Amino acid sequence: MSQINTINSAEILCVGTELLLGDIVNTNAAFLSSRLADLGINVYRHTAVGDNPERLKRALLSALEESDLVITSGGLGPTYDDLTKETVASVLGRNLYLHEESLCRIENYFAATGRVMTENNRKQAMMPEGAIVFDNDYGTAPSLAIFDEERNKTVVMLPGPPNELIPIFNEKVAPYLSTRRASVLVSKNVNIFGMGESAVETALGELMQKATNPTVAPYCKEGEVRLRVTASANDVSSAEKMCDKIIEKICKTEVGGYVYGVDAETLERAVVKALGAKEITLAAAESLTGGLIAKRITDVSGASEVFLGGCVTYTNGAKMKLVGVSKKTLDEFDAVSAETAAEMARGARLTLGADIGVSTTGLAGPGGGTEGTPVGTVFVGISTKDGESVKKLSLSSKKSRSYIRNVSANHAFSLILSYANSKK
Repeated sequence: MSQINTINSAEILCVGTELLLGDIVNTNAAFLSSRLADLGINVYRHTAVGDNPERLKRALLSALEESDLVITSGGLGPTYDDLTKETVASVLGRNLYLHEESLCRIENYFAATGRVMTENNRKQAMMPEGAIVFDNDYGTAPSLAIFDEERNKTVVMLPGPPNELIPIFNEKVAPYLSTRRASVLVSKNVNIFGMGESAVETALGELMQKATNPTVAPYCKEGEVRLRVTASANDVSSAEKMCDKIIEKICKTEVGGYVYGVDAETLERAVVKALGAKEITLAAAESLTGGLIAKRITDVSGASEVFLGGCVTYTNGAKMKLVGVSKKTLDEFDAVSAETAAEMARGARLTLGADIGVSTTGLAGPGGGTEGTPVGTVFVGISTKDGESVKKLSLSSKKSRSYIRNVSANHAFSLILSYANSKK
């Protein structure tokens, strides 16, 4: 008899024609990948396959060839097209039998909800020989695991609905898998703003290419770069120390000047944390961002300790009335100008009595640009007791309105962070 294998690698195999048609978003794969990473199990591949036994069989055989563990989601229901369990049993050469305990739980579930149990629900209590059954306290389809001695591989089958899959995995499957892992994986995210992905890769090319454990991988989102540093070790503490050593090296390079946090999640979260630590307050005057800065700041718990408020000064009249921008400035330099941004930031700071005032004015498009001031021209201002400064952005006019607004807000947060971090 083969010894039960240590699990290093996994494939996630999601079953359901609705996935292929785009009727539902496959959130199960993202959840399972994240949880398997927590357990120290590398996910090699995601596969989605329709409710077709032959295609499912081919996908399963391929997954068993590549990985130690295959986790399926979906296809455990009572209807004719729910064929995951039957297909897996066929591939592994296991007969199905009636699992009386599961049948009893299904019958009790229907009785408790006042519904009539139809005969086809008995199908959900049919289990492959040798399976470990995980009770489903959230629905009728039990989850199960099978160890295939011939291949030295493991298959775990989970129901498709996320409100069943997530708690079953967390409560039943994760503890089972944690006894089978070879190591633990720990990841830390280095958050970077103001330096593009290609520039980050150029600066860290040798480190990223040579690093095998920990690994360093870049990911991009709007105007930001995130470096995920992942270490494998026998325990969490050792893996964390390995990550920290690499992060220390990264911060000593030119990239370090653009790092706004480790596992900070978002710029606004980093801003709230930094302002809170220094007991600095903030006010905003927004034109093109239309309240986005205020919205993102107040999404963060604890924002009320640092954010006094903001004004959406979309029109010239609002700029003059609410934050004191002079008519002379608007007439001479226009609303989209460094001078207007500076006066907006100062006006927000003084009006609300904050330590920092921040402002945005510009053209988010798609219309309204001119040859001298094209769409994507943005001025971000900051005002403190030391005076005002303004950053001009020349963003691509091909970018969406949403992108230009989000990146403008990001630059405002970056200016705030720079000021807060400069204070002792």
